[in-house]
Amino acid sequence: MLRALAAPLAGIRYAWSRSIQARVVLSVLLLSALVITLVGVLLMRQVSSGLTESKRQQSVNEGVAGVQNAQETLNSEPVANSGSQSLLLPPLLDALISRGGTPRTYQIVLTGPVLTRSGAAGAVTVSSIGLSADSIPNSLRAQVLSSQQVSWTYTTMTYAATAESVPAVAVGSQIKLTSTGDVYALYYLFPMGDQQSTLSLVGRALFSAGLLLMVLVAAVAWLVTRQVVTPVRLARRIAERLAAGRLEERMHVRGEDDIARLGTSFNKMAASLQQQIRQLEELSRMQQRFVSDVSHELRTPLTTVRMAADLLHDARDRFDPVTGRAAELLQNELDRFQALLTDLLEISRFDAGAARLELETINLTAVAHRVAGAYSALAERAGVELRVVEGAGPTSVQADVRRIERVARNLVANAIGYSGSRRVEIRVAGDEGAVSLVVRDWGIGLKPGESTLVFNRFWRADPARARSGGTGLGLAISLEDAQLHGGWLQAWGAPGQGTAFRLTLPRRCGDDLQRSPLPLVPQDEPPSVVGAPYARLDRLGSEA
Repeated sequence: MLRALAAPLAGIRYAWSRSIQARVVLSVLLLSALVITLVGVLLMRQVSSGLTESKRQQSVNEGVAGVQNAQETLNSEPVANSGSQSLLLPPLLDALISRGGTPRTYQIVLTGPVLTRSGAAGAVTVSSIGLSADSIPNSLRAQVLSSQQVSWTYTTMTYAATAESVPAVAVGSQIKLTSTGDVYALYYLFPMGDQQSTLSLVGRALFSAGLLLMVLVAAVAWLVTRQVVTPVRLARRIAERLAAGRLEERMHVRGEDDIARLGTSFNKMAASLQQQIRQLEELSRMQQRFVSDVSHELRTPLTTVRMAADLLHDARDRFDPVTGRAAELLQNELDRFQALLTDLLEISRFDAGAARLELETINLTAVAHRVAGAYSALAERAGVELRVVEGAGPTSVQADVRRIERVARNLVANAIGYSGSRRVEIRVAGDEGAVSLVVRDWGIGLKPGESTLVFNRFWRADPARARSGGTGLGLAISLEDAQLHGGWLQAWGAPGQGTAFRLTLPRRCGDDLQRSPLPLVPQDEPPSVVGAPYARLDRLGSEA
């Protein structure tokens, strides 16, 4: 049975979670069922109480009249001796039954004598044909025996032949034979079959009316909610089309009600978004054109200035000290300007969405060794020990080798030039889904909150310190390169404990990353540092 109900329950649960209209209709149905049930119960109680009370009063009145008639009959037919008392009961019963007319509205049970002058006596019971004497409850027998007043109770009439049971009102009282003083018990049973049929009819009518009312209420709720839900669904579909780039889509507005005003506001919002997006697209095209023109126009004068600066730099020994120093500064600034121009052109390609990957299978360990070799001389001059630590797992990955090497160079150059550390490690490891490269130093580290800023363009840890050599765009470009591969570039740092930058790449470009083979927080730190709440950057995923 549970399996048979599983599919309908699943369908109802799905409709409840996905459809406002279904939720409203089901809620209205449940509330309507509750209200209709309560009203039906109250009505049935009132009808039942009215019918039974009316029948009870009528039965008691008829029973009192019947007892009086029976007493008059006994008074008019004296009995000579007590031995013939039992012969009196059947004729008396027939006389009382005949007074009921046709059809009879009651049944009679007569027992007696229940009391004699000498005390209690064994009673002889006679009843209407087919009626079981057990129809008289013992509680009513006891009341009649102990009181001369008319007593009544609800009971069930049982017919001996058919074993049919009918609810009834039983009215009983004592009657007395004046000639002998013997007391008889007379019971009138008034069947309530008509009332029971009426209650059944009313119950069926209420049930049918309740079901019909619930269907009508559900239909009304469905029609009403449809008027509200249909525009909402239309707005959802149009919003999806707008999100897909179909900016010309609009809602069809009818009337002047709240839904119509909502549609009008939605259309105004869509028109405003379309205008702003077109403006941004136009600005983007102008920016791309500007960058292209500037890059084209700057190359020629920069080449000319570079040639002149090279000549001055080569001849600086023949100049006076001041002029020679000026030639060196000019050469250094031209180098920085050329690097800045290259980085600006590269970052503009990312902004314009024009950056493309040239994918091939590379070995990240080999990339780490090439970068370490390229910066070994710089590390030696700075007094920094630079080494590569190879971890477990294969390190081959599908990537653009030029961009990945640029990320590694930026990280290593920053660690050597700005960390203040005497040791820099490049750690490489891989697993079945990803490959990681971590550049770790033991320098000044990062203050709390700074690891969320290091990838911002032109950000400096100390704004008062002049930038020496760098362009301020290296880490921003590195982050864009990592994002372009579908990877992560994350940072961790602690004051006095150094920094760690982790590049994580999926083995296949664009695959979803779940975890990194290397931890972001270095495992060689003491627990107080590893567990410290230092901020860390994770712009591409939540995995740390």
